[in-house]
Amino acid sequence: FFIGDKPTDGGQRYLDEIAKFRDGVADVLKDNPDLQDIVSDVQKKFATDDVTNRDGNILSWLNYHYRGFPLVASLTKMTQLQADIKTTESEVLSSMLAGKLKVEASLTNFDAIVVPDKTAFFNGENFKGRIILGKNDKTLRADKVIINGKELPEEAMQAGQTLLDFPAGAVGERDIVGEFQFREGDSTIVIPVKSTYAVVPKPNSATISADKMNVVYRGVDNPMTISFAGVSDNNVSASAPGLRKSGGVGKYLMNVTTVQGREVTINVSGTLPDGMRVSDAAKFRIKDIPKPTGTVRGEDGAIKMQRNSLEISTIGAKLDDFDFDLKLNVSGFKFKVPGQPTINVSGSKLNSRAKSALRKAKRGSSVQIFDIQAKIAGNASYRLKKVSPVLIELTN
Repeated sequence: FFIGDKPTDGGQRYLDEIAKFRDGVADVLKDNPDLQDIVSDVQKKFATDDVTNRDGNILSWLNYHYRGFPLVASLTKMTQLQADIKTTESEVLSSMLAGKLKVEASLTNFDAIVVPDKTAFFNGENFKGRIILGKNDKTLRADKVIINGKELPEEAMQAGQTLLDFPAGAVGERDIVGEFQFREGDSTIVIPVKSTYAVVPKPNSATISADKMNVVYRGVDNPMTISFAGVSDNNVSASAPGLRKSGGVGKYLMNVTTVQGREVTINVSGTLPDGMRVSDAAKFRIKDIPKPTGTVRGEDGAIKMQRNSLEISTIGAKLDDFDFDLKLNVSGFKFKVPGQPTINVSGSKLNSRAKSALRKAKRGSSVQIFDIQAKIAGNASYRLKKVSPVLIELTN
């Protein structure tokens, strides 16, 4: 219904349709003195004037009734408007057909109908709604009832009511459209039927979480999804060191690189449709990025390799079984050949001194690459743990 603070074309069309019904009923019935109570009732029920809220602020009717509410509450209000329209139609019809359709007026033929303001309430809320009287005339029987293009069988019309039984259909909002037909003399009186209902999917998923896995890592942006059940995203606020909104409903990023200590708490608060504030919090353990593993030609640990292959191989580092796909850049390392002094190498490949020492190594001897200097690509300021060394056995 809204774009910013202004109604969308759909929202304005919704207001226009309400006004069209209200003013149309008043115009049709204005010359009938017996129906002026109905006119006044319609003008009151379908008024769309500005409303003053509990804080004394003046809001548009659409803003006051629909902005910030859950979908289920808005659907309930729309359903109530539909019920009020049907009540108006019934009252007008009863008055216009008085003396033609014989309807018992005894109060014993009325049913009390409870109409809640919404279909779901939060724990601690007050139940709000209305009790209205609905006429139950067991002698009234339609000559024909058509629903969604199909005529209902005679046995569906019983004791003043028509029983509906058909497949609910696919998930989403579905329409019920049809008409009641009553014969009166040589004419047929048609009462339109128009309503909607919602089809929801059957529950088929569970919320499962590992209690010991509430972990965030230093050195990376940890993606988070934060929401509050029953509260729209624009009414949810989350705060914690290093936490920021990342775009998308409930999407956040959290960077705890500079956070001291081993735990961080995320505090979340929300505003319910009735204005009540609710809050919750969750603790997360802070962990460092695990120790990187040194690699030669993508292999790690103790490996076998020919001398000429080692000369041209790239020295690297990787994070085994880490949740984040981080690229590590190697800026230097130390190279040790048995019987030769340790050589400091800059970059990720053997330099001329290291290659010269390698040529002096005997077949079957083991050379070692250690003190590998690695940084996270795009985050060179983060200090990784010491990279594990690589041991290479020469095969020639």
